[in-house]
Amino acid sequence: MGGDYGPEVVIPAAIAALNELDFLHLILVGDQDRIQPVLDAQRSGITERIRIQHASQQVEMHEPPSQALRNKKDSSMRVAINLVREGAAQACVSAGNTGALMATARFVLKMLPGVDRPAIITALPTISGHTHMLDLGANVDSSAENLFEFAVMGSVLTSVVEEIPNPKVALLNIGEEEIKGNEQVKQAARLLEKSSLNYIGFVEGDGIYLGEADVIVCDGFVGNVALKTSEGIAKMITHFLKDAFKRNFYTKAAATLAMPALKSFKEKIDHRRYNGASLVGLQGIVIKSHGGADIFAFQQAIKEAVIEVRKNVPQRISSQLEAILTARQVV
Repeated sequence: MGGDYGPEVVIPAAIAALNELDFLHLILVGDQDRIQPVLDAQRSGITERIRIQHASQQVEMHEPPSQALRNKKDSSMRVAINLVREGAAQACVSAGNTGALMATARFVLKMLPGVDRPAIITALPTISGHTHMLDLGANVDSSAENLFEFAVMGSVLTSVVEEIPNPKVALLNIGEEEIKGNEQVKQAARLLEKSSLNYIGFVEGDGIYLGEADVIVCDGFVGNVALKTSEGIAKMITHFLKDAFKRNFYTKAAATLAMPALKSFKEKIDHRRYNGASLVGLQGIVIKSHGGADIFAFQQAIKEAVIEVRKNVPQRISSQLEAILTARQVV
């Protein structure tokens, strides 16, 4: 029940997801005294598919991960991830503190065999559909081997979720030439060239949104900056368009005529549609929602969790990674 808005957003989003997916059952984890009144106010006939799991603590948004891990053993975040470990739930969706969520998930669920570090991956819009990009902030510094693992995990997730048989994988770099980039990126490129992945080389920042690859790999520092910059640009463009169309009678009339096209444009760049980043590399499914997500956005995060559960994403990442690592040892 974390995030900026807590139960006031999470519970209506949960009801919306239950209305859309009749097979779904949800566990709301948090302070029961705070959750129950909000749930009762929904007046929904499907609350029998919801149960409340009380948790007496909450991780604050700016709380250090180590402190949350050590002192908040009955936090809603910890209890929810424990439910996944115990098999009482198949996935956890949280809008809480990203660092604490990553640390707690890694501690409780453990890593998949052969994976050194987890990564954060999400879909981003492109001119031809969308791409998946990782890491988006879990690891500030990543070795070449880490980037290679990210590529494998991103390729498997994209293949499974998007049903793309052999996704195109690229490394994000400051140029497309082989001589460009830091040593980690160059070494990762050499590893990927020898692998069975459909590695297409380097892409620059503009290639993310031009749809040049299905999977784009980078370290968490670069990925997070790229993501936040993209969100800022989208908000700026939306602001400029609104301002331009409100200037006078003629621009307002033009806005009315252009409304269908503007609506389509807004939908394509609406970051809420892509809410729900996966923490890949764990022995369980954990989805991170944006802390400021509204009802629609949080519903998308729930749906992302459902997709990954039904597609058995962790198990398929594990088997694919094992096959690739075994092939490397043989060579």
